Amino acid sequence: MKPCPRPGLVPLAASLALCAALLLPPALGAGSRPRQACATCRGITERFNQGLADTAKKNFGGGNTAWEEKTLSKYESSEIRLVEIIENLCDSNNFECNNMVEEHEEHIENWWFKQKKKYPDLFKWFCIETTEVCCPAGTYGPDCLACHGGSERPCYGNGQCDGDGTRGGDGSCSCHREYSGEFCLDCADGYYSTLKNDTHSVCAACHDACKTCTGSTNKDCKDCKEGWIKNEEEACVDVDECAEEVSPCKDDQYCLNTDGSFKCKACDASCLGCTGDGPGKCKNCSSGYSIEDEKCTDIDECNLAEKECVRENEDCINTPGSYKCVCSEGFEKKDDVCVQTVKAGEVETLATAPPSAEHEDL
Repeated sequence: MKPCPRPGLVPLAASLALCAALLLPPALGAGSRPRQACATCRGITERFNQGLADTAKKNFGGGNTAWEEKTLSKYESSEIRLVEIIENLCDSNNFECNNMVEEHEEHIENWWFKQKKKYPDLFKWFCIETTEVCCPAGTYGPDCLACHGGSERPCYGNGQCDGDGTRGGDGSCSCHREYSGEFCLDCADGYYSTLKNDTHSVCAACHDACKTCTGSTNKDCKDCKEGWIKNEEEACVDVDECAEEVSPCKDDQYCLNTDGSFKCKACDASCLGCTGDGPGKCKNCSSGYSIEDEKCTDIDECNLAEKECVRENEDCINTPGSYKCVCSEGFEKKDDVCVQTVKAGEVETLATAPPSAEHEDL
């Protein structure tokens, strides 16, 4: 936090004003303030209405019904209930909300005690007409001007009006993805018009093959999307990239054509190059595999006439495309040799065995 300037360096009034500015939260951009103020006010009225619901029959239920009805009627419009509701309008860390409630608490009290029956819509009375931080739906800006297309159908129902319902924005239209143009009455690329007049426009999606179009089929394309090409009938059809002389995929992959594109998929492990999925589509077999029944099949090296594992106490285990040599049961590898496994009990016997008689004589 920046320190406040010392009064001796600048006039006292200016010093205090500058100090206050340094202590306040960073200001919102000019375009954001009206929107933020409206959102804050809307949140306050929503929390107020929730408070009304939460306190509707607080501390009542059961007992003397006549007494409860008499007491409840007093509580419904009491200052006690108002205070309970106001205390819960803002979270403690919401500066904008707390500041607005504090600044306009008299207005809230005025509505509660004098205006509520005449103006039951708190949002309209407080946010639009009294504090003037919001506008009615379909209008925008300081003077609540109607959005393009009118307040009933902003942007002719095909987009969002900038600043709609707030005292901010410029009323410009942000169109839904199907629409374009200043007023969202034109169709965007990939869509065509099914209805259009001065006040209504309906756009539908082109065929998947079309970049732009005049209708719903691939024959109505004005331009084809990438991966599609016009045939002799002027219809956009898929380009089969996999039919090219040079495959777009790597040597250990095969090409799978899709609408408007292609995918490269991994060959089977048994293949050395392939034209499709599985061991039956291999161009050649990988090492450890051979052709059998028109597909690459694993060679069982352990059943060959010439043994692969020839060392003493060693067994052969076949694996896909290869094999491995392991020590036989009851043996373990030490220094690259399979030796008999020594059980723990045998070790103890050797370690604790008494000296031989011959050794005693010595």
